[in-house]
Amino acid sequence: MSYIIHGATGAQGAPLLRRLTKSGKRAIAAVHRNKTVLGIETVSIDNESVDSLVAAYRDADGVFVHLPIADEAARVNYAHKIAQAIAVARPQRVVISTSGAIVDDPKSPLQAAPESAIAILIEEVGKSGVSMAVVAPRLYLENMLLPMVHDNIASEGVLRYPVRDDLAVSWSSHLDVAEVAERLLIDSSVTGVVGVGHLPGLVGEELAAGFAQYLGRPVRFEKVAPLAFKALLVPMLGEAAASGVTGLYLALQRVPSNTIATATSAQQLLGFAPRTLPVWLAELAAAEVPAAEPQI
Repeated sequence: MSYIIHGATGAQGAPLLRRLTKSGKRAIAAVHRNKTVLGIETVSIDNESVDSLVAAYRDADGVFVHLPIADEAARVNYAHKIAQAIAVARPQRVVISTSGAIVDDPKSPLQAAPESAIAILIEEVGKSGVSMAVVAPRLYLENMLLPMVHDNIASEGVLRYPVRDDLAVSWSSHLDVAEVAERLLIDSSVTGVVGVGHLPGLVGEELAAGFAQYLGRPVRFEKVAPLAFKALLVPMLGEAAASGVTGLYLALQRVPSNTIATATSAQQLLGFAPRTLPVWLAELAAAEVPAAEPQI
């Protein structure tokens, strides 16, 4: 059995590849330009080449896909090519991560537009007839590890983040997404969208309380203006990517919550509960997992 993992050296794909490998599955990292990764089986792909993707996907038991950080026009092109390759190669199962994009709440102003890359990918893979599930997290706990966030927690006991104090969010970790994705790759009985994250959602003070419990000292939450947060992101991400991240947080100021639906949650469909914040922090510390890429 073989499983092709997009982004297998990154924040989402790496923990999934580790889980599959540990359980004895053949997990193969889909890499660009014949890149080699020490100790990992790889297959070379080009997201702009249907032929290279078909060659990677053919005879695979499962494919895990998440679109890389890029400008939206490039992502749309990747979405079309990946979907075309899946339709030709016809792997046994495809699991797509939305990487935080909202695809299951048409009433929300944050719902991904039909012309967005993630919506195109989901629609076109769905039309292929290949068994598919969509892992749909909201915001990642790993964002708390960004230097401009984590350094304040460590030095001042203040969790500064660009969401309202009262905004309930279905926070989840990349470890949660990997565990759900692994289950969905192996078990094709669940299809469609599977939301991953805390229910009920956590507000800022609850996040701070989780850090306080783990650290054994007080931590409080403090809202940061999205544009002020952008200024901290630009040196790390560049202007374009930082603007995209900031757009999300500006939009979050105008919605009542950012939580997954109970009916399509991993809790309901898989009996899976996301890690509490202290458990997540302890697991990271034990594994010595490095800080991850920011949410987009």
